[in-house]
Amino acid sequence: VQLQAYGGGLVQAGGFLRLSCAASGSTFGTYVGWHRQAPGKQRELVAHISSGGSTTYAEFVRGRFTISRDNAKNTVYLQMDSLKSGDTAVYYCNTLRGSRVYWGQGTQVTVSS
Repeated sequence: VQLQAYGGGLVQAGGFLRLSCAASGSTFGTYVGWHRQAPGKQRELVAHISSGGSTTYAEFVRGRFTISRDNAKNTVYLQMDSLKSGDTAVYYCNTLRGSRVYWGQGTQVTVSS
């Protein structure tokens, strides 16, 4: 399965963006996650959604970000509201399929204060 993440960009603090993660070649696995990596920091989990629709969020985005999936479009979304400068990072999506984890290429999100 190949993952394509897109939708990043430059936004002012308090603004919003919607990221998309599209799967091709096959369907998503048992779960799909969004992660992010800021310069000089480790990659961290932002949110993930199971094949059954259960969601989990990191504490630092809970109440501001929403993960959802459209199985018909083979796409998972990350709606990001009330963005903060601390949300600036490259955002990656991944999926667990069988025993293997697949990653997308990342999309840059920059929040200006």
